[in-house]
This record gives sequence, C-alpha cells and structure tokens, in this order.
Amino acid sequence: MRADGRGRRVTKVFGFAGWSGAGKTTLIRQVIAHLVAQGRRVSTIKHAHHDFDIDQPGKDSWEHRQAGAAEVLVVSDRRWALMHELRGAAEPSLPALIAKLAPADLVLVEGFKRSVFPKIEVYRAVNGKPALHPEDGSIIAIASDTPFPDSGLPVLPLTDIADIADFAERHARPL
Repeated sequence: MRADGRGRRVTKVFGFAGWSGAGKTTLIRQVIAHLVAQGRRVSTIKHAHHDFDIDQPGKDSWEHRQAGAAEVLVVSDRRWALMHELRGAAEPSLPALIAKLAPADLVLVEGFKRSVFPKIEVYRAVNGKPALHPEDGSIIAIASDTPFPDSGLPVLPLTDIADIADFAERHARPL
C-alpha cells in the first residue's frame, strides 16, 4: 500500500473479466495465494449479478435484516462481516466500495466490467463465447488456453499463475 503526498492511502486495483465458466474465480484464488505467499496483503471485490444472500433464513442476523435493519454486523472470535441493505438505493461505485476496505497492497476485482480500470480477460475456448477484449478497452491482457495472435494484447497461459500475478501487480492502478 502506498500513500499520496497528503498521507492518504492509495489502493491499487486490478480486475479479471470473462464469461461465466471461464475460470475467473479459480484463477483469482490462485493469484491471491501466490501474492500472499510473497508477503502481499490482498483484498477482493466480487460483483454479483443476482439477488445473493450470504446469510441464511432463521439466523439472527437474517432476521435482523428482514425486520428492516440497514446494516447488520456479525462478529465472532474468528471473523466479522458487515451486511448493508441498499433498500432501493443505487449500487455503490467501485471507488466507494474500495474505500470501505482495510488497507491492502492490491485489490483484485471480479466483475464491474463497465468500470474503467486495468483488467485481464479470462478466456476458455470450451465456453464457446466471444472474446470480451475487442469491446472493452480496459482489458490489457488475456489469460487463455487459446492463442489470440491478432489481439495486439499480451496473452498469458492460464496455467502460469506467477506470470499472471506479476502482470496484475505491475499493471494495477489507483482508481
């Protein structure tokens, strides 16, 4: 983590984009483990496109949210989690969400494909989906099991976790 000239933290961000089933989560998990083994503090933000729930019906925290609580903080001796209900408010921007995180060397983002920040496209030919990079100028490299000789972008093998992690770290930028 760096600080700017005024002593404020500057968090570097790098993203992973791709179709469902391309292996984004698996790749990010491996990149996290690689960077943490090198002594980096890494945080992640994952965008979900669905009405997701991390809590279960019948649990006290779920009951609190169902009753209308704007935020529910659950704490144990091993972890804490804050759930914030939007209740019709707009989804927060990526910079607003990053500001809520504790300081880290790097924030890896899965999703937020309409936000402008450097990303690797995770692409697997078996998905049969079109590549995203021709339509997304924020994609600066491709991690794939397929060559893309005409893309004009670096193509990194999906199996080369060290190279992908190094690329992400070198190209991460503050938002």
